[in-house]
Amino acid sequence: MEGSMFTSVGRLELRCAYISIADSLVLDFCIEEGEYTKTACPSPHSSSSSPPLIPIGESPTLIPGLPNDIAALILSFVPFSHQARLRPTCKSWRLFLSSKTLIALRQTHHRTNLSHLLCVFPQDPSVAAPYLFDPRTLAWCPLPPMPCNPHVYGLCNFTSLSVGPHLYVIGGSLFDTRSFPIDLPSPSSAIFRFDFSTSSWDFLAPMLTPRGSFACAAVPKSGEILVAGGGSRHTLFSAAGSRTSSVERYDIGRNDWVAMDGLPGSRAGCAGFFVGDGEKREFWVMGGYGESRTRSGVSPVDEHYRDAVVMELKNGNGGCRWREVGDMWEAGERVRLGKIVVVEGGDDCGGPAVFMLDRNVIFRYDMASNRWCKESRIPRQAPCNSAFRFVVLDGELHVITLLKAVEPAEICRSRLHTRAGTLYVQIYHPKKKTWRSIITKAVYIGSSGSLLLACLVRKYGRPK
Repeated sequence: MEGSMFTSVGRLELRCAYISIADSLVLDFCIEEGEYTKTACPSPHSSSSSPPLIPIGESPTLIPGLPNDIAALILSFVPFSHQARLRPTCKSWRLFLSSKTLIALRQTHHRTNLSHLLCVFPQDPSVAAPYLFDPRTLAWCPLPPMPCNPHVYGLCNFTSLSVGPHLYVIGGSLFDTRSFPIDLPSPSSAIFRFDFSTSSWDFLAPMLTPRGSFACAAVPKSGEILVAGGGSRHTLFSAAGSRTSSVERYDIGRNDWVAMDGLPGSRAGCAGFFVGDGEKREFWVMGGYGESRTRSGVSPVDEHYRDAVVMELKNGNGGCRWREVGDMWEAGERVRLGKIVVVEGGDDCGGPAVFMLDRNVIFRYDMASNRWCKESRIPRQAPCNSAFRFVVLDGELHVITLLKAVEPAEICRSRLHTRAGTLYVQIYHPKKKTWRSIITKAVYIGSSGSLLLACLVRKYGRPK
C-alpha cells in the first residue's frame, strides 16, 4: 500500500516506518519471537557479529548474592525499551542483555505474556534513528540508524515487517545522486534486517526487481516473504512513476530471492496479506493503481483498481496462477482502497478479518459478497494537515495520528521543538465494538513536524 511518508512531518501514516519530506508513510509490522524455525544464514554485510548463547552457569555474576539462573530470570522481565539504559551498568549485564540467552528466556517464560511495541521511523531510516514505543508503559527507546549509502537519499514508500526476532525494511523509492536527471526518483531493491538480539542492521540479498509502494507479507510458518507489484513513485510527486507486475519470494534461511508468476497486470500502491496458514494458503493483493490517464490532456491521473487478485500457494510453497476477484465496490462509491490491516482469527469462524480505514470510517471486508461493509466511525477526526496510520495489535485496531505538529516558526526558535509532539492513538475492539484511546508525547518528530512511518513489534516488549 502506498504511504505518504509517516513516518513524515505534518502527516502521520502507519506502516513499517514513516515520516518526512512531503507526506508521510506508515507501515505496520509485528515482531513475533520464535515465529520460524529456520536459521538465517549470516550476512556478508552484517554490521556486527551474532550474539553468543551464554550458558547461564558460566556467565559472570549478574546480581551479587543470587544464583545466575534466578538473576537472569529477573532481568528477563526488563522491557526491551529500557534494556539500552541498563547495558552500561556493568560488563555482565551488557553481555547478558546483548545475548541470545535473554531471547530464549523470554520465549520460554514470557511468550504468552509479552506486550507489543510500536516502531516509529521519524525520517529516512538511514538518516534518522527509528524509535520503539511501548503502549503499556508509554516508554520510548531509540534504535540505531540503518546503514547509510552516501549516494542515495529521501527513502520512502518502503515496506517493513517482522519475522522472528528480526525487522525487515524492504525496497522503497529514493533519489540517487548518480542518476540523471538527478531529481527523478528511482525504485530500490535493497533489503535491510534489524536483529533485536544484537541491536544491529544487516544488508541482505537485494530483490530481483527494484520496487516501492508494493504488496508484501510473510508466508505463515515458513520463514519466507512475498512481494508483488510496486513502482518508483515518490511521496514528493502525486503522479507518474513506473509500475511493475513482478512477484518474488524471499527465503530467509537461504537469503535468496526467487521469481514467481507475475500479477495479471502492472499494479503499484497495493496491499498484500495471507489468508489461511495450513496446506491452503492464499496471497491476496488488493487495490493499487495501474496505468494513468491525463485530465484535460495535461494533468496525469491514476486509474485505481477496484478488484483483488489471489494466488494459492501449493505444498512446497510453489505458486499457482493468479485468479481475479471482481470489483469490491461500485463506481463512484470510493476512489481508491484505504489502509488495510488483517486481524488473525477475527471473524466468527476463526479465520482472518480484513479491515480498511477510509478517511474517518473503518470498513470490514465480506469475502462471501466481495463487498466492504461499514464497521465504525473514528471518534476523533485527524486535525488539519495530518493523517491517520492504521495498525492491528492484540486483535485491536489502532488508529494513530499526530495531534500537535510543529510549526516552522517554532522549529527556528528552538531545536527542542523538533522533538515535541503529541501522539494520539484511538483503539477499536472489533468484537466488543468499543473505542478507547491513549495519548503520549512523541519523543522524536521530523524537522517538518510529522511522522514518517510506524510499525508494530508484537510480543517483544515487557512482560505484562
